[in-house]
Amino acid sequence: MQNAPMKIFSLTANLPLAEKISEYIGVPLGKISSNTFSDGEIRINVEESVRGTEVYVIQSTNNSVNDHWMELLIMVDALKRASAKSINIVMPYYGYARQDRTAKPREPITAKLVANMLVKAGADRLLTLDLHTVQLQGFFDVPVDNLFTEPLFAHDYLARGLCGDKVVVVAPKNSGVKKARTLAGYLDSPLAIVDDRKEAEQVIGDVAGKTCIMIDDILSLGHTLTKAAHVLDRAGAKEIYACVSHGLFAGNAITLVNEAPFKELLITDSVYVEHPELIERLKFCTCSELMGEGIKQIHEKLPMSPLFII
Repeated sequence: MQNAPMKIFSLTANLPLAEKISEYIGVPLGKISSNTFSDGEIRINVEESVRGTEVYVIQSTNNSVNDHWMELLIMVDALKRASAKSINIVMPYYGYARQDRTAKPREPITAKLVANMLVKAGADRLLTLDLHTVQLQGFFDVPVDNLFTEPLFAHDYLARGLCGDKVVVVAPKNSGVKKARTLAGYLDSPLAIVDDRKEAEQVIGDVAGKTCIMIDDILSLGHTLTKAAHVLDRAGAKEIYACVSHGLFAGNAITLVNEAPFKELLITDSVYVEHPELIERLKFCTCSELMGEGIKQIHEKLPMSPLFII
């Protein structure tokens, strides 16, 4: 049975990434208009027919997170009413992912709330990148494909010879050990941990005289990553690299990053960075091919497992 036609649309959160994904797949971006009324209400018009097509909507939900979430929900409703065969959300960064549990009495689980809203609006599937916790997939009653950035970073570092015993992969916090262990396995390098308990601030593992590569999923305010960099510097690290899946750079993060002893900060383009020139030693690693391959595998009804192998 032949697949239904594919159409790809981009909303406003990260148009440059959407254009790269579109170019990689070989399908031009569909035509839509997205603007606001004078009071801030979002208005969307799909300017071409989507009847009977499998639609892929590319939208990260970074700053302004609420506007981008609302824009996405309105777009899904428009596509549903226009009789799209399926509505597949391509969300490189899933906003509200950190609100995934009730940490204090009377707190909401907002990650579940927005998942419910997306499914209720009419989304049939979610393709995302490095969810803050993989358990978030269980918040959805539709299929979720969560791709990982460790293979992307590993390819980059291996191509530059940053691997083996001369490199130590470091988790900048106790909860980040799993990601660090995965990257260390790809690079065939030892593992270390920055103990992030307030009374500790010490490194578990040998980093003296070594090139260190820290890995984390989100850089928001930058406190965790930059604090860990200073701890490694005091512990005698030779050079300090860092790689992050989603660079939000909120608040005073750019200043903290520029003042930290990084040799390089490597991030994906999952989130649009407005002024990258202000961030010293910043390097981008595009996730467009990985996300594009994910779209192709979904559309062609092929397994996603090859995308998890370096």
